[in-house]
Amino acid sequence: MNGLRKAQMRRRTFLGGTLAAGAVAMNGLPAAATSPATISERKALIPRAFQKRPPAAPFVAPNWGLQKFRDQLKIPPVINAPRNGQELVITSKVARRRLHSQLPPTTVWSYGGSFPGPTIVVQRNTPVNITWRNRLTGTIPLTGVEVVGPSTTDALAATRRPGWRDPSGAPLPYHLPTAALKDLEPWTVVHVHGACVNGVDDGLSTNGVGSGSVQRGRYPNGQAATTLWYHDHAMDITRFNVHAGLVGMYVVKDTEEQRLRLPRDQYDVPLIISDCNLDTDASGAPNGQLMFKIGVIGGEGGAPVPMTGPFNMANGTIWPRMSVGRRQYRFRLLNASVSRIYRLKLVDADNRSVSLHQAVTIIGTDGGLLPRPEPFPADGLNFAPAERVDVVIDFAALQGRKLVLTNYGTTNVEPDIMRFDVAATSQVSRSTVPPVLAASYRRLERGTTVPDDHDEVFIALAPGGSLNNLHAQLWELGEVTGHEEHSGQGEPGAGRIQLTDPTTGQVRTFVKRAGSFHDSTTLFFRHGRWTVWNFLHLGGPVHPMHIHLAQFQEIDRRQLDLSSWSLPLGGTTAPLSVIGTVPIPAYQQGWKDTFAIQPGQWTSVAGHFVGGTGAFMYHCHLLDHEDSGMMRPFLVRPASVAEFDAHGSMEH
Repeated sequence: MNGLRKAQMRRRTFLGGTLAAGAVAMNGLPAAATSPATISERKALIPRAFQKRPPAAPFVAPNWGLQKFRDQLKIPPVINAPRNGQELVITSKVARRRLHSQLPPTTVWSYGGSFPGPTIVVQRNTPVNITWRNRLTGTIPLTGVEVVGPSTTDALAATRRPGWRDPSGAPLPYHLPTAALKDLEPWTVVHVHGACVNGVDDGLSTNGVGSGSVQRGRYPNGQAATTLWYHDHAMDITRFNVHAGLVGMYVVKDTEEQRLRLPRDQYDVPLIISDCNLDTDASGAPNGQLMFKIGVIGGEGGAPVPMTGPFNMANGTIWPRMSVGRRQYRFRLLNASVSRIYRLKLVDADNRSVSLHQAVTIIGTDGGLLPRPEPFPADGLNFAPAERVDVVIDFAALQGRKLVLTNYGTTNVEPDIMRFDVAATSQVSRSTVPPVLAASYRRLERGTTVPDDHDEVFIALAPGGSLNNLHAQLWELGEVTGHEEHSGQGEPGAGRIQLTDPTTGQVRTFVKRAGSFHDSTTLFFRHGRWTVWNFLHLGGPVHPMHIHLAQFQEIDRRQLDLSSWSLPLGGTTAPLSVIGTVPIPAYQQGWKDTFAIQPGQWTSVAGHFVGGTGAFMYHCHLLDHEDSGMMRPFLVRPASVAEFDAHGSMEH
């Protein structure tokens, strides 16, 4: 069975599932012995009267009855990793946490009983052994719903509201329960995102463990001071486990950073941002139950839309506020959403047209500190899932002001994330961010800091609908050369991409070699080799691409003319051409492990695989995409070992 068919079957399983005979289904109707396998069959179970739109509930958009900025921001507990080689044990378990003071407690899956999990703090070059214990019980605490709308507008609009039933308990229009999700048992594997580790410790998706089992990892922490994070990475179900609460921050510290005298202790604040959705009670009020609701556009058999929700959280609280003094604070921001991409902006609470970006300085990204401080973009900072940004906000001159961190430009759901309330006191502490941050930083450029002798990898990000697959796709490409060209593989066709190289002017032809996680591995790297990854985005949404094991720098961003890309063909009808270059902002030139690849662009990132060997992964960090097939393995091994590959695997 090929990978595409497997992916389609996995999606049908999510839509279907089994309900015990005589039970009561999630919509309050008697359940059949077997849940309907198709959308039309499930809709037939809903009485026609229940398919009419219910009267407007008193709990309406954008806040759905919840008061913004009512609750104080919570700070996750801190665990300072032992330095004496003693084992650190982190236990995942069921917990009850209140996401908002106007909500009942919410059942979550947690690390250590907190949501988000505790912040693990380690010292550079001090290895830590962690045992991750799975003590989760029962089934996942999520209500699963699909909105199968007759149009894109209907489907997307319905996903932006909480709940899925009207006051009588009948499903809202187009809302269908996902029965299989309610039976999902605990199966987890922890990945420390951005860590340089061996493959055996990286949290390979297929190495999940059940309740009562443990996963052990050794983390050398050999990289520069930075903000990493840890989260579940179980095959096919990462999106559910993460949305249920399995997320935490992992901070590496070193002496270079400590000498800078940046804000520390209570002024060094982890800020984990995410969105969520909630189920509702009979009155229409959110009831605190986490809900995973997605849209399916085009009716039965249509394309799924990645999950986003109407509620923004910071550190596990919906729309919190934080009281701050008149001084500098450091905020380590992480986007831990399943799929939402934010455009962060700091504005005056009383006059939203007043931007306060001048008070914000960017000092670091995924892989550590920048070489120098950079200004916060006046029009907002695009912030994709899994990305981190390290900022200093100076509240000294903002006496008594209220500032809102918001998702700028969003109009279809509540855009606000949290509020900062600056003290009205005359007491003030003034300081400045040092002009030099990461003195050891060097900018990567082709032919100098990236040696001419390096490997090149080409990856196509194809839109849903290509090659009869509704999902967005990831294609590993192999270049056609020599006898392959003369045998006709150099001609346009399905799964083939031609590209005019702007450096040489020559036409290069690439063929899709793999696309599913379970296809044979095609990427083999020698430990320590420099590699340039080339991502060709052929259309569709932004894809935050994450490469495990190493940190990279973006070195090229080119604009493509996609007029020769054919969706019906699933390939190019003529060579793609580069029509311009796109500047890389200075704050995005640091070390990173996650890159937001824009539609229509050819993005190149450079780095080298050091610090670990074994099997790793790369994937889109829109978790719906990752779980639906946009993830592939690769292998890193010593050069001397590669010489003995009996199968002659192609080394990159």
